[in-house]
Amino acid sequence: MATIELQNLRHSYVPEPKGPEDYALKHMNFTWKDGGAYALLGPSGCGKSTLLNIISSLVTPSEGKVLFDGRDVTPLTPDQRNIAQVFQFPVIYDTMTVYNNLAFPLKNRGFSRQRIEERVREIAGLLEIEPLLQQRAANLSPDNKQKISMGRGLVRDDVNVIMFDEPLTVIDPHLKWKLRSKLKELHQSVQTTMIYVTHDQTEALTFADEVVVMEEGQVVQIGTPVELFEKPAHTFVGHFIGSPGMNILPAEMNGDGPSFHGTAVPVANPPARLEGNERLEIGVRPEFVRFARKGESGLPVEVLKTTDTGRYRLVFARAGDTKLHAILPEDESEAPTGQAEVIFDPERTRLYADGWLLEN
Repeated sequence: MATIELQNLRHSYVPEPKGPEDYALKHMNFTWKDGGAYALLGPSGCGKSTLLNIISSLVTPSEGKVLFDGRDVTPLTPDQRNIAQVFQFPVIYDTMTVYNNLAFPLKNRGFSRQRIEERVREIAGLLEIEPLLQQRAANLSPDNKQKISMGRGLVRDDVNVIMFDEPLTVIDPHLKWKLRSKLKELHQSVQTTMIYVTHDQTEALTFADEVVVMEEGQVVQIGTPVELFEKPAHTFVGHFIGSPGMNILPAEMNGDGPSFHGTAVPVANPPARLEGNERLEIGVRPEFVRFARKGESGLPVEVLKTTDTGRYRLVFARAGDTKLHAILPEDESEAPTGQAEVIFDPERTRLYADGWLLEN
């Protein structure tokens, strides 16, 4: 296991990059602690796989260093870094039995027969594939093949880090939750540093202790699932995390605080000062939007439709030209129709400048 540190890292696939637009990975510094479960989350093309390949030594960064436990491993090969990687598609030997697939990484490193037996049985038990150990891998279902691929990464207890590159891509949706839960259990059992790459927020938030959210080659926030939901550091995080994502409304300063279309909107982070040329936006999650009660005044909206999900009601509305969502608990009264007013929870409503959360 290892603490993984990225120092002044940048990478470009262009031989002579001229500006930020030429970098697949923009400048970054951060540390993953030993034994943690982490996720790299973001849309396709944001740089997740490039960063994973730099950590695994499949790509050498244009600038900066990769350190394992304080040791510079940037020039070292994947084998010298002592890592294991699980890919999107199962990497197994179809002609071998499940047992021999799991034992193969250990045999290559000269482990004793007894140690191989103990370790294979242990990992097979954790993955619930013990009954399959003497079967050939060729005829197994896709989810069991991916379990074997995961097991090949987990079977070695001497690795610095195990990396998962969208490992559930080929798995049927109804089986994904089982493998996600199993992977979380496995991490708690083996306590090896794990990094999980995905564009699926559910996978990231259910697996990771901390999530690294990326957009256009840049890390926009690192935090726990609760931190990403409750206090997005960037409007992209607010929009990307959650279903539906955070409401984002264009804002202007009016008197002592921000407003939207002339209606004052109290926020949790009123700015101490502004430069005057920033693009201001108000962010509030649908869970913290409610309809004004009798005698209250709020932001005028037009209610377009309401959908009952069984757990809550999702209200689609429009404020001016801006779409707005509200999530209402099932036990609340019916949502109004037509013209109405909404109120944002001021402790959960925040102001952003040029996409970034303003610190007050």
